[in-house]
Amino acid sequence: MISRVAVVPHPPLLVPELVGGAVAETAPVRAACLAAARDLAAHDPDWTAVAVDPSGPRTLADASGTFRGFGVDVPVSLSDRPSSVEPHLPLPALVAGWLREHAGARSVRVHLVPPDLPAAECISFGSRLAGRALLVLGDGSHRHGEQAVGRPDDRAATFDEDVRKALATADVESLKGLDPALADELGAQGRAAWQVLAGVPGPWRCSRSEFLAPYGVGYHVAVWEA
Repeated sequence: MISRVAVVPHPPLLVPELVGGAVAETAPVRAACLAAARDLAAHDPDWTAVAVDPSGPRTLADASGTFRGFGVDVPVSLSDRPSSVEPHLPLPALVAGWLREHAGARSVRVHLVPPDLPAAECISFGSRLAGRALLVLGDGSHRHGEQAVGRPDDRAATFDEDVRKALATADVESLKGLDPALADELGAQGRAAWQVLAGVPGPWRCSRSEFLAPYGVGYHVAVWEA
């Protein structure tokens, strides 16, 4: 039964080798994610993870890969003893492996769900997840302010504030109520992963929560305890 959850984003900027001279500028996001991951590893060294990727539904485990496709050959693996090499591991799986290694966890089994998975199916999937430690990877809107990756959208602030409040208060009903169409318009790729989390049996309390938005992208970090 899942009894600890870490919610993190999965941008390439978490990996220092990929950001060139912006290591210091991206340090707050990296530090928040590593703190949440280390909390999860202290609870259990073997993680279940859920993230959103167009290649889903699929599950990845015991594989190794590299961030070469993002500019630098930084190798990572999903377990201490990988049994296969995946030359094109999706970004969320690469970040899950990087966090696993830097947090000192033993393994992470990554479940990828498609970005358009309906809320009801997300919730149902969450109710069936196994393990004790769950890593939830997903980014918020990429339309915050003038530095936005996408076109700036005033709705981004309200959307990510609603997500922030839901994560900070472990409010699964609010997560269940996120609008998939709005999330898609705002480029909030984490919507389906957060709604999978909403289906994981509780009750829950949040012990850590943070929201950051460098470069116009919203990043949510939280730790939930059963």
